[in-house]
Amino acid sequence: MKRVNTMLAAWTAATMLFLYLPIAILIGFSFNTSRLNIVWQGFTLEWYAAIWRDAVLVKSLENSLYIASVTTAISVVLGTAGAWLLYRYRFPGARMWQTLIFVPMLVPEVIMGVSLLIFFVVIHLELGFTSIVISHVTFCFPFVLVAVQARLAGLDPALEEAAMDLGATPVGAFRRVLVPYLMPAIISGALMSFTLSLDELIVTYFTASAGTRTLPLEIFGRVKKGLDPTLNAISTVFILFTAVLVVTTELLKRRGTSLASEPPQP
Repeated sequence: MKRVNTMLAAWTAATMLFLYLPIAILIGFSFNTSRLNIVWQGFTLEWYAAIWRDAVLVKSLENSLYIASVTTAISVVLGTAGAWLLYRYRFPGARMWQTLIFVPMLVPEVIMGVSLLIFFVVIHLELGFTSIVISHVTFCFPFVLVAVQARLAGLDPALEEAAMDLGATPVGAFRRVLVPYLMPAIISGALMSFTLSLDELIVTYFTASAGTRTLPLEIFGRVKKGLDPTLNAISTVFILFTAVLVVTTELLKRRGTSLASEPPQP
């Protein structure tokens, strides 16, 4: 058994090395003075400064941030409302609807991108910010719904009843009692949605127009032309920003779990 555990540990280490070594190399070469990015020639921060002088790259970053922000706002509303309705009310076909909501999380992105493109063509919706946001919300809001559902699973029904016994309306009880209780899950789902939308490439490739290029699309297009040290720098910033969001999401999930496990205060 000890030998098996050692083999599994070695396999895990090799897998992690395979996944993260290219990222480490990219980050390292973002500080390389060489424009070819093949041989290390010295340390520099020139490429990070060059990012902000590249108007096209900055514009694509602004597009990504705008789309991710709008997508997150809509996803939070839909995900929270959907989780609450599925928790509070029992109606025919609830399980079927819940399964359908989770389908976009499992469908390959290429299939989703092509199907959304066909849908937009059929309804005569011009590709642009609207089509991208709709596409991103399709696969982002289920993550908010899952996070809020997990938080609702530990909800004490007496909290809402106590608030209403003290004179709160159903809307007031939801706003003053339940929303603060659900806030760690809502923020966690929002950060996950923002990260997914910011990083999305394949679905955006099918649903974007020439004037609404996001940062992943811009990086993808430039990489096909050749190595560019500026892309290493912007990719490093992108990776670090995404990592911060993911870590923050995990910390909020753990905080929500610990709060759910605490006994209610008298």
